[in-house]
Amino acid sequence: MIELNMKNQIKLIEYLVYLNQNLIKYIKKIEILKSKKSINLILKDAKFLEPTIFFLKKHSKNQFELLSDIFSIDLLSNTNFYRFQVFYALLSLRFNIRINIIINLHEYQKINSIFYIYKNASWFEREIWDMFGIFFSNHNDLRRILSDYGFEGFPLRKDFPLSGYFEVRYDDKRKRIVYEVIETSQEFRLFEFKSPWETSLNIY
Repeated sequence: MIELNMKNQIKLIEYLVYLNQNLIKYIKKIEILKSKKSINLILKDAKFLEPTIFFLKKHSKNQFELLSDIFSIDLLSNTNFYRFQVFYALLSLRFNIRINIIINLHEYQKINSIFYIYKNASWFEREIWDMFGIFFSNHNDLRRILSDYGFEGFPLRKDFPLSGYFEVRYDDKRKRIVYEVIETSQEFRLFEFKSPWETSLNIY
């Protein structure tokens, strides 16, 4: 069992050397996760995304045929120069290994779509656009996917208020759904601090 682990480690190191040699112009940093079956590739710039993903999918020594997920993180509270990080999770069923491609983006920086490489990327990119406002160039159908078409703002940004900006309700007089600005005033609210479970009945 120890010999098998050693062989796997040697193969992993050889594969990392191979990646570094072929993607040295694109990769800023390579990280190995604790599971040793997943690798993080941090790219130098967003413009290197397409050639990197195309190489990882099409080359015979990689064969990352499956795009598992695309997700983003807002780094608003971080002192980092970048606002967002976008992760592309790839899986090679042939070699049983995962690679996460990580890209750092400015707040208004665009990123190229990869839907022509992975068809399912279209849905993931629409979700990121809807939730974070990251724009994907050359996308075939970049529309909101979770929120309403008239929705303003991007709900998963850290500077977006938890209550939102508008509330939706059905108006009986107008017989339709209306959008209204949220009012947080509490002057007409009644607060009863006594719990109904604490009341005692005087039976005797």
